[in-house]
Amino acid sequence: MKKYLAELVGTFVLTFLGCGAAVSLNCGVDPASVIGTAIAFGLSVVAMAYTIGGISGCHINPAITLGVFLSGRMNAKDCAMYMIFQVIGAILAAAVLAGIVATCPGLAEGTTTGANACAYSQTNGLIVEIVLTALFVLVVLGATAKTNGATNNFAGLAIGLSLILIHLVGIHYTGTSVNPARSIGPALFEGGKALSDLWVFIVGPFVGGALAAIIWKVIEPAEED
Repeated sequence: MKKYLAELVGTFVLTFLGCGAAVSLNCGVDPASVIGTAIAFGLSVVAMAYTIGGISGCHINPAITLGVFLSGRMNAKDCAMYMIFQVIGAILAAAVLAGIVATCPGLAEGTTTGANACAYSQTNGLIVEIVLTALFVLVVLGATAKTNGATNNFAGLAIGLSLILIHLVGIHYTGTSVNPARSIGPALFEGGKALSDLWVFIVGPFVGGALAAIIWKVIEPAEED
C-alpha cells in the first residue's frame, strides 16, 4: 500500500506545482512563462524521483506505468493500482489549486490556450502528445534499466531534465500533458475545452507509452551474466 500512496503523493506534487506554476505565470503569454512552467514540471519530477523513487519507482504518470507494465517490470495489479492512485492524487491537487484560484480569480487570467487543451486541433494535439510521451517514457525506461550500465544512478535527474525539454517543445500546442492523471484532475475543474479535449490527453500518452515500451524492447541491452 505504501507504494500506491507514494504515487498519490508524487502525482499530487507534480500536478500542483506544475499546473500551479502554469496558472501563476500565465503560461503561454510570453516565452518566459513557458520556460518557467517547463522548469517547474521538470524540477517537480526530480524532487519526487529522489523522494519516492525508492518506494514506488516514482512513475507519477499512468503512461509511464503502462510502459513499465508492457516492458514486463510490474504485474497487472500494481499497474492498475498505480494508475488509480495517480489519478486520485492529480484530482486532489487540482481541487486544492482550484480552491486557491477561486480566492483570486485574476490569477488564472491571461492564458492564451490554457494548460489542458489543444491549441489548434485535436488531431494536432493527439500527435504532439503521442510523440512527446513516447520520447519521455523512453527516457524513463532507459534511465532506470538495470541493463543500461550505471545510468540509473542519475535517473531522477535525467527524467526531470527531459521533462523540461518536452514542455519547452509542447506547451505551445497542448500545454504539454504527456500524463493522463495530470490532465484528468485539472480538466474536471476547468471544464469547457479542457474537458472536451480530455480524451486526447488520455489516448495520446497511453499510445506514446506503449510505443516507448516497444522501442525499448527492441534496443534494450542484454543482461550480463
